[in-house]
Amino acid sequence: MADYYEVLGVPRDATPDDVKKAYRRLARQYHPDANPGDPDAAERFKEINAANEVLSDPAKRQRYDRFGDENAGAGGFADFGNISDIFATFFGGGFGGGAARRGPARGADVLAEIEITLEEAAEGVEREVEVTTLGTCGECGGDGAAPGTFPTRCSDCGGTGELRSVRRTMLGNVMTAAPCARCGGTGQEVTTPCSECGGRGRVEVTDTLTVPIPPGVEDGTRLRVTGRGEAGFRGGQSGDLYVGIDVLPHEVFRRAGADLACEVSVPMTVAALGGTITIPTLDGDEEVDVAPGTQPGEVKRLRGRGMPYLGGRGRGELVALLRVETPTDLDDEQVELLQRFAKLRDEHTGTKGFFDRIKEAFQ
Repeated sequence: MADYYEVLGVPRDATPDDVKKAYRRLARQYHPDANPGDPDAAERFKEINAANEVLSDPAKRQRYDRFGDENAGAGGFADFGNISDIFATFFGGGFGGGAARRGPARGADVLAEIEITLEEAAEGVEREVEVTTLGTCGECGGDGAAPGTFPTRCSDCGGTGELRSVRRTMLGNVMTAAPCARCGGTGQEVTTPCSECGGRGRVEVTDTLTVPIPPGVEDGTRLRVTGRGEAGFRGGQSGDLYVGIDVLPHEVFRRAGADLACEVSVPMTVAALGGTITIPTLDGDEEVDVAPGTQPGEVKRLRGRGMPYLGGRGRGELVALLRVETPTDLDDEQVELLQRFAKLRDEHTGTKGFFDRIKEAFQ
């Protein structure tokens, strides 16, 4: 079964708003209506909906985080999980063997955020990201022991990483296990700590990474750089670095997925008689013909002039909303010409007041 966090591209500590934003972005990108005849997009859309259904529901997400299955723990054996969990709870250890040592803890994920322009989002760009996190101690190599010494088996748990206890219940004696507090579940303790890291095996480090940002990236996207988060505790697996992308607002264009929109002023005479207007695009201005009698609110669509599809081919479209511009500051000659034009069309003009026009209507 796919990892729902990977499906939505969010870390395991993502907030509900992070989950909602990632779902909306991916749903727009892979919706079957936007990808007609593409079975891969349809299957991806199903995965995205399944992941969102679980991660947006606090109860399902809690069960999924604990058991890897949103339905586990929801039936008669609530909080026990699968059959191996039941055997471990009552008899200690999993189905077919003793309890496995927990091992060193994985390092935490790290989030960094960068700002890019809409043009950079369209072209793709490389940006340097400075990250301060916990890295492996160079003095002890991450095991926390001073040079020349080594971690030893934990005296409390005997190297298992767990402490077991037996309690009486109505079903008899029940054995439970919990992570060992002394060794943190690693099964080892450090008797002579490293002077550099104090036995933790990690020190604060600042690193600069070059992160490639693909064309078509959207605002709110998080890019994952595997293994560049915090170093694991005493040799544990490193976490991941997530780079949050903030696409700055544009003074001309508004974005909806891979499509762009803008407003274009059209002179009244051009709208009435037809002609040519200039529409801005990310690739430069483009001349477009408009038909005679063009009305305010009409649109011109330029295919392939929008944003690139993230991870795909082609680009969206640019939608230009036409706004017919009424001329102001007319000189006497222009006023006279417009008055003659209005008279030819039997259209009433002038500066009569509201009550004057009402009075004429009743005459």
